[in-house]
Amino acid sequence: MSGVDGEPRMLIDGQLVEARSGRRFENINPATEAVIGEAADGGHDDFDAAIGAARRAFDETDWSTDRALRKRCLEQLHRAISSERDALRAELIAEVGAPVGIMGGLQLDGALDHEFPWPVEFIDEFGWERELPVNETPLGRSWRRVLKEPVGVVAAIVPWNFPFEVAVSKLVPALATGNTVILKAAPQTPWNATRLGRLVAEHTDFPAGVFQVLTTSDNEVAEDLVSDPRVDMVSFTGSTAVGRRIMALAAPSLKRLFLELGGKSAHVVLDDADLERALAASAIAACRHGGQSCATLTRVLLPRSRYDEGVGVIEARFGEVRYGDPLERDVIQGPQISARQRDRILSYIDGGVSEGARLVLGGGRPAGLPVGYYVEPTLFADVENSMRIAQEEIFGPVLVVIPYDDEDDAVRIANDSPYGLSSAVSSGSEARAVRVARRLRAGTASINGGVWLAPDSPFGGYKASGIGRQNGLEGFEQYTETKTIAGPLAA
Repeated sequence: MSGVDGEPRMLIDGQLVEARSGRRFENINPATEAVIGEAADGGHDDFDAAIGAARRAFDETDWSTDRALRKRCLEQLHRAISSERDALRAELIAEVGAPVGIMGGLQLDGALDHEFPWPVEFIDEFGWERELPVNETPLGRSWRRVLKEPVGVVAAIVPWNFPFEVAVSKLVPALATGNTVILKAAPQTPWNATRLGRLVAEHTDFPAGVFQVLTTSDNEVAEDLVSDPRVDMVSFTGSTAVGRRIMALAAPSLKRLFLELGGKSAHVVLDDADLERALAASAIAACRHGGQSCATLTRVLLPRSRYDEGVGVIEARFGEVRYGDPLERDVIQGPQISARQRDRILSYIDGGVSEGARLVLGGGRPAGLPVGYYVEPTLFADVENSMRIAQEEIFGPVLVVIPYDDEDDAVRIANDSPYGLSSAVSSGSEARAVRVARRLRAGTASINGGVWLAPDSPFGGYKASGIGRQNGLEGFEQYTETKTIAGPLAA
């Protein structure tokens, strides 16, 4: 892609550096399969240097206590990113394969214009201290105070599907609360992270070591961030399988964990719903960005009394999905991130057919797109919730439709999942929809198309969908420790 010139270097201890080994790895455009550049291939010694610098910056500078400095540095970084918005947009399209038409949302503009500023402004609003009532004991009277302090060194590990947005959701609140942060980019999408490193180095007053960016092609090297006792917290977004691995590696040092993991979210469409209104958005959302979003509603539950009607509505909307070149404005579904991911999705589709689900649309590679990691928008009907395509996260443009008998059956099916990230309920009665949503074991619920996503809205999941929350008060506070102090009062 022309006009894209990414930063290959990492940021370690205030310096933009190559890997000490001199190695680099390729950055590939998933829409064209072309190599668009390279990034430093960090090794164990690079990670060791970054961890040491982050530890020193936390222990030896006043970053953890100087809220005015933190706010100034984050505002400087926000201005610097905003000044390179167009270049970052082109970069994300090239390395992520995200369609230009969705850049106005969470992938870039929403994250930069809303998600970034909120924690910075919240520095002045957060309750850093609060007084408790006087404590009367046989030993005397004491004043008491509760303090909020930073956790320490935070390893922020981001995925490839929304790399900039997830980085923002981690690094800004973590830095705002006084932690030092090591940002580890996904190997498929390194440049948006290294751009942040360059902007910090060139345009801000961040003390050396407070914010660092690491890139590597080797997941084993990246595990240093999880196992090293100098790291106090790991903030990870990605698959549940990797989340389990992180928990195991972090256990010996009892690190604080935030894990935002996978999902297999259900859209419960009740029998009094307006099907056209309820299902049109779900069909489009299942394909947006190649279905590469953890909170996508990938299971649609329809009442048997309106099942054929509902499947027909979804099929019609699926047929309208524009997919292909992410540079075309009306495209909402670009490529999958890699050949490996494309082939994984196709294997799930083959498995769904083998299990007896009815393939309504799609199911293969588009004949008209011989280059790029594309999968056709794929719709399955007559799915049983026990099938793999209904139980496992496919992370592709695949929607499954499941019939149910009554309201209780719908709730049972929706909750019969190892995941619990998001959900939706559609009904002609808002009160009924809310009642059903309260019964769903999921971290978020959309009622009749309501949008819960916002910088002040906590997001995260139940069960295998993770631990902790992103955004909002809960997301800000999770990067803090709580200390209670007390002192004697005169008699």
